[in-house]
Amino acid sequence: MEAEHCKTCNWIIILSHLSFVDFCYSTAVTPKLLENLVAEDRTICFTGCILQFSFICVFAVVETFILAAMAYDRFVAVCNPLLYTVVMSQKLCVSLVAASYTWGIVSSLTLTYSLLALSFCGPNIINNFICEYSVLVSVSCSDPHVSQVLCLVITFFDEVSSLLIILSTYTFIFLTVIRMPSAGGRQKAFSTCASHLTAITVFHGAVLFLYCVPDSQNSWLLVKVGSVLYAVVVPMLNPLIYSLRNKDVKESMRKLLSHPIKF
Repeated sequence: MEAEHCKTCNWIIILSHLSFVDFCYSTAVTPKLLENLVAEDRTICFTGCILQFSFICVFAVVETFILAAMAYDRFVAVCNPLLYTVVMSQKLCVSLVAASYTWGIVSSLTLTYSLLALSFCGPNIINNFICEYSVLVSVSCSDPHVSQVLCLVITFFDEVSSLLIILSTYTFIFLTVIRMPSAGGRQKAFSTCASHLTAITVFHGAVLFLYCVPDSQNSWLLVKVGSVLYAVVVPMLNPLIYSLRNKDVKESMRKLLSHPIKF
C-alpha cells in the first residue's frame, strides 16, 4: 500500500508540473499568435520578442527533462517495484523536477544573453509566428556564429541527454516486461507506459522536426509548421493523452462513441 501511495504521489507531482509547463508555454505563445491571425498590425517590440523567447526556452527545456524524469519513474515502478519507495522517494521526485526548472532557467538565460550580445539594425520582418531562436539570429546584423554554436551545443545536450535517459530506461522496461510470466502483468505494464511513450513521441518528434529541417528554400515553411506543432499542438495534446488513462474518461468516451449525439 505504501509503495502504491508513493507511486500515486510522485505521478501527481510530475503530471501537475507537466501540465503547468504546458499551460505556461501556451500562454507565452498563443495570445500573440491569435492576435497576428486577426489583426492587421502584426508588430512586436524587441523587448517583447526577447521575453517571449526566454519563456519559450525555459518551459521547453523544463518539459524535456520532466519527460525524462517520468521515464525514470516508470523504470523504477516496472523494474524495481519492491524498492520503489527507496529508489524513487518523494524527495527525489521533487529534486528531479526542481533540477529541470533550474537547468531550464540557466539555458534560457544563457541563450537570451547570447541574443542580447548581437546587434539588430532597425525594424525587421520575422519570418515566423513566434520569436524562435533561429529566426531572431537570422535578422541580426552582426556575426551570429558564436550564438549559433552555443544554441547548437545546448540543444544537442538537452536532446541527447534526455533521449539517452528515455531510451535506456525503456530498454530495461521492455526487457523486464517480456520476461513477465503473466499476460495480464505485461498488459498492465505496457498500458502504464503507453501514455508516456505517446507524449515523448509527440514532443521529441516536434523538436527534432523543428531543429533538424534541411537547409533549403522550403526550410522556413517547415520551421513555421514545426513551431506551431511544438508551441500549440503538443501542449494541447498532453492533457488529452494522460486523461485517456482515467477510467471515467474512457467510459465517457466509449458511451459517446457508441451513442453519438444527434442534432
